[in-house]
Amino acid sequence: MIDNLEYNTERTKLIIPEYGRHIHKMIDHALSSNDIKDRNKVAKAIIGVMGNLNPHLRDVPDFQHKLWDQLFIMSDFNLDVDSPFPKPVKEVYSQRPEKLNYPQSFPKYRFYGNNIKRMIDVAIEWEDNEMKKQLVYVIANHMKKCFLNWNKDTVEDDVIFNHLDELSDGKLKIDPSLKPLSESQSLIKLTNKKFTKNNSKNKKPYRSFKKRNNN
Repeated sequence: MIDNLEYNTERTKLIIPEYGRHIHKMIDHALSSNDIKDRNKVAKAIIGVMGNLNPHLRDVPDFQHKLWDQLFIMSDFNLDVDSPFPKPVKEVYSQRPEKLNYPQSFPKYRFYGNNIKRMIDVAIEWEDNEMKKQLVYVIANHMKKCFLNWNKDTVEDDVIFNHLDELSDGKLKIDPSLKPLSESQSLIKLTNKKFTKNNSKNKKPYRSFKKRNNN
């Protein structure tokens, strides 16, 4: 009996494993038939079985299209049957997707995050006016808050100004009339208050729940 065991490692690889080996065997049976009518009949039966795995979607046209595409994919695009939808092209399916442009990171000042750099890049493009001065000041304050999130002690404004100068390639400067930045302690309190508020929202009312159960 043991000699008749069939191991998965000895079987053909499943193209879409989610459908299991029986569906793939049904497709192999359809491929082996020389009668187009028989192949069409078997193909529709296979689509019916595949659709039963998601009965709430099986009659939706877009889902039906997906099922037929998957049928051809599992047959390695060799199944010749009459499909109600255009047959997928193997070359298109085999194409590698284009690489996504992931956000650039700045490991030297990782604690500022990518959004700060985007804000700096936008500010650089603005015309020199009062609004730009205020924007640069807001960015510097936000940088200080990010720095304090990373280092809870304190930070001198000159450190933030130097980082701003470096990240903007010397194109952004704080207007002297807007100095100094917000106090470190006030920024720390603001961050802690926001953190506490968010945590309180996520807490479950265990005490109230316990009272209701006791009643």
